[in-house]
Amino acid sequence: MKILGIETSCDETAAAVVENGVVILSNQIASQVEIHARYGGIVPEVASRQHILTIIPIIKQAIAKAKVTWNDLDGIAVTIGPGLAGSLLVGVNVAKAIAMAHDLPIIGMNHLEGHIYANWLIDATPDSAPVFPLVCLIVSGGHSDLILMKEHQDYTLLGRTRDDAAGEAFDKAARILGLGYPGGPAIEQAARSGTASIPLPRAWLKGTNDFSFSGIKTALRRLVEEDKITSKADAAASFQEAVADVLVTKTVAAAREYRVKQILLAGGVAANGFLRQSLMTNSSLPVLIPPLKLCTDNASMIASCGYYRFQAGKIDGLDLDVVPNLKLA
Repeated sequence: MKILGIETSCDETAAAVVENGVVILSNQIASQVEIHARYGGIVPEVASRQHILTIIPIIKQAIAKAKVTWNDLDGIAVTIGPGLAGSLLVGVNVAKAIAMAHDLPIIGMNHLEGHIYANWLIDATPDSAPVFPLVCLIVSGGHSDLILMKEHQDYTLLGRTRDDAAGEAFDKAARILGLGYPGGPAIEQAARSGTASIPLPRAWLKGTNDFSFSGIKTALRRLVEEDKITSKADAAASFQEAVADVLVTKTVAAAREYRVKQILLAGGVAANGFLRQSLMTNSSLPVLIPPLKLCTDNASMIASCGYYRFQAGKIDGLDLDVVPNLKLA
């Protein structure tokens, strides 16, 4: 079964064709990073206009690279939320037009659910698939969620950020230190030549699985304002370690509490090498992490998850609409 995935939730225009939920036949992405870098962050109106310009060429590339025709496809999976309303509308409207023109079923997708399913694309062999029950840490620019997953499409929210998400905190920290945009890669790059020698606070929120990163960001800003930062590299390394410490400690504790068999990492911040290594080092359970190219927004993860939803009979109609604040659980 071949599913066309379409992803336009933020600033990446992406299309992919995935077979049986695990085999990537194509995975095309048009990034807007250089466009938004001049503004120091994503400008929603600019993002949606750029999606309009690139989405048709990207879909054509995905179909061509997969060496399939419209008749070979079994369905279309498209992100409906969470995300920027204008960006989401571009993807959803194009997906509905294609579905109507080629008489294909359409599956509305949760962007966060898609990130989880990037872990099903690591290897096409059945033995490599994630094992239930599991705990998944989803860390991205707008979300830091801990999810208990007992089966496909069975999600229980264990904890989420109460303020800044991890990716948002990285962006703000990079801006404070003058390291550029996007913040995650900038912080990681600077941290490589520094040491985590600057004490920064951790918000543990004891008794919960929730996260909070605004305090770490504020502490860093005060140090900069008071001219107490002598090394940007040390500041970046200290900030990165503080954020990773909280994420990893709470994830490992939740996995132990719910007696799961595996831990999954997903989302754009999952590309951070320090976080990846720290989670694998501190967990006694197997840890599954997507390759770097599948951590950031892409359409293959949407197509993969769409396959499993299609198998479960979860198909939408052409009245499908975007839900910018869509929740996973």
